[in-house]
Amino acid sequence: MIQKDPSVSEWFCVRCQTKREHIAAEHLRAIEGIEVFCPRLRYRKATRRGKIWWVEPLFPGYVLAKFSLAEMERAVTFCQGVRGLVRFGSGIPPVPNSFVEMLKHEVSSRKDSSGEMFTVSPTIEIGDEVEIAHGPLQGMRGTVAAVPSAAERVKILLEFLGQPLAVDMDLFSLLLPRRPTP
Repeated sequence: MIQKDPSVSEWFCVRCQTKREHIAAEHLRAIEGIEVFCPRLRYRKATRRGKIWWVEPLFPGYVLAKFSLAEMERAVTFCQGVRGLVRFGSGIPPVPNSFVEMLKHEVSSRKDSSGEMFTVSPTIEIGDEVEIAHGPLQGMRGTVAAVPSAAERVKILLEFLGQPLAVDMDLFSLLLPRRPTP
């Protein structure tokens, strides 16, 4: 294995305290010589209390930081919100620069992105089983019959008094099915 110069800045994966990635990222940014990338997802989710905006890290429990390992390892390791660096055995592997640049490009290419945060929209397909989250029909289950081009609306089929009934609903008033991640 070829040893790299430890004084050269490279990207490393930094383990953070649970749900404190953004805090660790801000404290790391305050240290001169460290570049941080902490992409976060912003999305609307229907709950029983109504529509809520959620913000979650793209990599829960981790941020990416670019620094010189030889010069900054101690400062990074003992920074507030940081649990340590990701290690394999006794080594601390760098994250390929091409991966981080590709990820930054993907985040910045989102038309609604702002810095490291980007907004994602729910996907729903005809035939999905959904539950109504709130309103007078709360708790009823139905099947998606149509997804019109109108923003945030969907037509679902409900069984009501023994008859199928097509109802137009706000997309965010539904509890959507979980999809397996590829």
